[in-house]
Amino acid sequence: MRAPDWLIYAAGLGLLVGASLLHRENANAPPAPPPPDAVEGALLGPVTPFDPSVTVNAPDTPFQPSAGTAFSIAGAGRWLTARHVVEGCRQPALVVGGGRVVAADVRLAHRADIALLITEGGPPALPVSANEDLRVGQRAFHPGYPQGRAGEVASRLLGRETLHVQGRGKHDEPVLAWAEVGRTDGLEGTLAGLSGAPVMDRRGRVVGVTIAEAPRRGRIYTTAPDTFGPAIRGEQGADEAALGEQVTVENYGRVADTLRRDLRVAQVICLST
Repeated sequence: MRAPDWLIYAAGLGLLVGASLLHRENANAPPAPPPPDAVEGALLGPVTPFDPSVTVNAPDTPFQPSAGTAFSIAGAGRWLTARHVVEGCRQPALVVGGGRVVAADVRLAHRADIALLITEGGPPALPVSANEDLRVGQRAFHPGYPQGRAGEVASRLLGRETLHVQGRGKHDEPVLAWAEVGRTDGLEGTLAGLSGAPVMDRRGRVVGVTIAEAPRRGRIYTTAPDTFGPAIRGEQGADEAALGEQVTVENYGRVADTLRRDLRVAQVICLST
């Protein structure tokens, strides 16, 4: 017995609909980020002549070897650290464990406390976000090598300031001021050695470089977007990761340990002067 025409038409229509659904473009967006922290305030404004200022004295004495922190921004062998960690050092190097180091070439940023280290290849990059809209009160995490040992610090953004550097390399530099709100258990005293550490937001993206501290005020100073963006322009490829692991006050120690173990965050030393 021949099937009714309406049944044939319905079956054909069903096949067409099914085929179109199978080939439909999937343009779903990724899950939304967590809601802002309750203490986060207004967006950070632009640099103004009315920003508070802080003075740092850079002695005019010959370079003294120091240790700091660096982090990978490109798997091709591109790292960032603080300029003052390697400025004047003839041969900076990255500590890779087991008593071994890897020598690095260095390029100093112009009028900013940032230096680019170059090696023959390197670990995967940390995701970098130079254009993120920062908010007063937002958290940041600083994994590195304070006092030459593995450690990390948590902070909250206070606002913009101007860093007046006196002595060698005298200049003014816009910076961000952060209030320290936590650190590695047992880490007491200075954070020397954390200079050059990444400033990571809660999405695991780097928004700046750690450059100084004011221990008595409980403050940490980092690069501002105005200097950080130009320093990394063109260095991180489009294929580098766009997002990192979510970072919280509960897991930032574990995240920091993983980054150091994978050498995405490494210690910087000076082999010769």
